[in-house]
Amino acid sequence: MAHLREASIPSILTREPGGTRVGEHIRHILLDSENRNLTPLAELMLYAADRAQHVTEVIKPALEQGKWVVCDRFFDATVAYQGYARGQDIALIRALNDKASYGLRPDITFLLDCPVKVGLKRALARNKMLLEEDQERFEREKTAFHEAVRNGYVSMARDEHERFVVLDGTLPEDKLEETIFGHIQPFIPKKAV
Repeated sequence: MAHLREASIPSILTREPGGTRVGEHIRHILLDSENRNLTPLAELMLYAADRAQHVTEVIKPALEQGKWVVCDRFFDATVAYQGYARGQDIALIRALNDKASYGLRPDITFLLDCPVKVGLKRALARNKMLLEEDQERFEREKTAFHEAVRNGYVSMARDEHERFVVLDGTLPEDKLEETIFGHIQPFIPKKAV
């Protein structure tokens, strides 16, 4: 985001689930470690509800104002987690995603790919730092679940290679930031750079 501010690009940073007041409540339900019995279909519907609210309240208005939207996860996460890992019908997920996002699609998607053990270690450390250790429902899943999520992302990136940029998620944060900026720099108006 610092590079976008330096280039005077109006932008917002948001996340899913969450990003709105209603979305934060949905996020808590989805990530709460106590909600072990949440069914895969209920989980899918909650993500769709969060996305519909998020797009209507945050993303669409920002785009209409000419802002760039940087979103930590979007509909690909639902395909990876609820489709590839939970076994929900991918066609249903894509239909729900299309409806909930009002047809909006990212211009570019960065996949920070890393081994499952590395990703889980980082997620647990992040949760501890943010005092969100009660929000580890997904982190507590078996390794096979996380491998299915990763395989789902890699498969989507292969199928939609014109939109996805796959990066080595084990690189240092500053290297990743520079690489990402290198990919978005062509989209920045010349006078802003």
